[in-house]
Amino acid sequence: MTRQPFGTTKDGTPVERFTLTNGRGLEVRAITYGAIITAIEVPDRKGAAADVALGFDTLEGYLGDHPFFGAVVGRYGNRIANARFMLGGRAYQLAANNGPNHLHGGIRGFDKYVWAAAPLEGVNGVAFTRTSPDGEEGYPGTLKVRVSYVLTDANELVIEYEATSDKATPVNLTQHTYFNLGGHGAGSILDHELLIDADRYTPVGDSLIPTGALAPVAGTPLDFRRSTKVGARIDANDEQIRFGGGYDHNFVLNHPGSAVHFAARVVEPRSGRTLEVSTTEPGVQFYTGNFLDGTVKGKGGAAYARRSGLCLETQHFPDSPNRPEFPTTRLNPGEVFQSTTIYRFPEPV
Repeated sequence: MTRQPFGTTKDGTPVERFTLTNGRGLEVRAITYGAIITAIEVPDRKGAAADVALGFDTLEGYLGDHPFFGAVVGRYGNRIANARFMLGGRAYQLAANNGPNHLHGGIRGFDKYVWAAAPLEGVNGVAFTRTSPDGEEGYPGTLKVRVSYVLTDANELVIEYEATSDKATPVNLTQHTYFNLGGHGAGSILDHELLIDADRYTPVGDSLIPTGALAPVAGTPLDFRRSTKVGARIDANDEQIRFGGGYDHNFVLNHPGSAVHFAARVVEPRSGRTLEVSTTEPGVQFYTGNFLDGTVKGKGGAAYARRSGLCLETQHFPDSPNRPEFPTTRLNPGEVFQSTTIYRFPEPV
């Protein structure tokens, strides 16, 4: 592992970049601003490496307006309806930054802060920490957060989340890397082949807030129980597809619980690069970059057009603080929030 300067924020705060490499040609780079993963270099079947994560070459890009490229999002990843929730008999009003709703922690979420960071002892990894003060973006409680990235010789990027709070508060942390296994500027992800281990999903209304139902994927364009091209049904004449402009849905994974379980697999057929996702979380948000429009210029000047990257955000369900029937996201004082997600890159097929 190496660390080096990566510029300074507008208020003069220095930002560092950490580079993790293993003996099999895999490299992961992450910065202290937003605990953002800026690059993931993965070899193809011929041994040629490409950066499969959308992002920017310099800090300036991340300081500007962008759709959460590579960031840790929180305090609550995904949407909360009408930017409010009830907790302990009290109403909490959050920042509304997605129409009337609250998205990915608000106007200044975890992705827009410089985190403290330190190498981990005994492993090839780095831990990022920050304290979110009571009232930040409307949330109760002082929340202490730790996120670690560890790169193994099995080509696994292991992400561990941990948090504690001095007041009851909702917590839903996730990682928002946009993947294109052909390379970050390789164009559309519509030919990527995807499998999601989910028999059900959470249908949404026109503002992408869940209705509360857990609906079967069978017979819908959201059925990825067998490996299917992402683009095969992405423009289907289906209400859910119309609401999302493609895929922007939470899938209810088949094996929830405290243990790490398989969630999804993506294969890019031209390069053979494969991504497998495992997690302790009960859901995964599959998003196909529907709001990318080519105006964001990324690494090497690449214009990130619509559907040029996909996200698999492991998570609890959207709007859970307003949905008691969903798995709870409430963290109480004295408890420890813990979550694990593993991005594994097997040998190219």
